[in-house]
Amino acid sequence: MQPPGTIIILNGASSAGKSSILAHLQRTLEGPFLNAGIDKFIFMLPSSYLDRPLWDDVLGKMEKAGAQGHILFSGMHHALAAMARQGNHLLADHVLVEKRWVEECAQLFADLPAYLIGIHCPLELLEVRERERKDRTLGQARLHFEHVHQYTRYDLEIDTSFASAEACAAQIATFLAGGARPQAFRQLRGIP
Repeated sequence: MQPPGTIIILNGASSAGKSSILAHLQRTLEGPFLNAGIDKFIFMLPSSYLDRPLWDDVLGKMEKAGAQGHILFSGMHHALAAMARQGNHLLADHVLVEKRWVEECAQLFADLPAYLIGIHCPLELLEVRERERKDRTLGQARLHFEHVHQYTRYDLEIDTSFASAEACAAQIATFLAGGARPQAFRQLRGIP
């Protein structure tokens, strides 16, 4: 039987640098690691959902997700677990603003080699990046900022205000190469 693949989830606010770090990790980690991040699932939606008012049903008007977002991201969590159980190595960026998403991930990933890595960045820099990118809904970073790390524990935490995406990816790769066992999802599930 195929051993399960490794899951590496990068969690942080919009514009924290998760996608850029993920791209560097995908190029450098032995694998292959599949990019199964949040945007891959969001862009499965019909294009009409990417604009308001339907967008509010995905990630909500405030800091909480809409009904369609709960359905979509629960599907994402289950898909990641199923793919890992078949031996796929996965990288995924996420915005874990909902307590029930964290609880569901802990339930699904605690018995898998799954790492949860916190990607931090000061709000002021997030907002600058958000404006410069011109491909994000303005205000999303602020809405995520107070909630994205509220319900989590991490195997490793990275601050993207101090280093490039490449350097952050190298820090994660070094941590993984050191043989640290994943603990965050087990702790979130209450397993010692």
